[in-house]
Amino acid sequence: MDRTAIIKSAILSGKALDRKLAYWRFKGYSIVFTNGCFDIIHRGHAEYLARAAGMGDVLVVGLNTDRSVGAIKGPGRPLQDEESRSFLLASLSFVSAVVLFDEDTPIELIRRVKPAVLVKGSDYSREEIVGHDIVAGWGGRVETISLVEGYSTSSIIGRISG
Repeated sequence: MDRTAIIKSAILSGKALDRKLAYWRFKGYSIVFTNGCFDIIHRGHAEYLARAAGMGDVLVVGLNTDRSVGAIKGPGRPLQDEESRSFLLASLSFVSAVVLFDEDTPIELIRRVKPAVLVKGSDYSREEIVGHDIVAGWGGRVETISLVEGYSTSSIIGRISG
């Protein structure tokens, strides 16, 4: 069994994403959605994503493209390219799908996925979470998860650069 092929099969776009979403909806699965840059995957990310996955049956992670990360985080970012970041996220057993998006916000992806649960870190208020109003409008939930103290990409970059 080629495990790398299995991991890559969880990185979805276009019709493959639409087919997977249709299958999950047909099965009655509760779809959870979150998004981010996930530049350096660390314990904080893993705990956050594991808790998000526990809020439903499948977890879809919207991942900012390299261009999008650079626009948000500035020059020199991302440290890892989108192919590497998506592969690492897809390798986590509790991540059902990874979907790249290039827009400034994941609003169109949220509309496409139509999650039952939209999740972000507690560094956002519910009103600041992109798509909160849309998800609530179709009867979905918006949840925040406490971040793991001491674990952030910025703090890891700071420690590495001394």
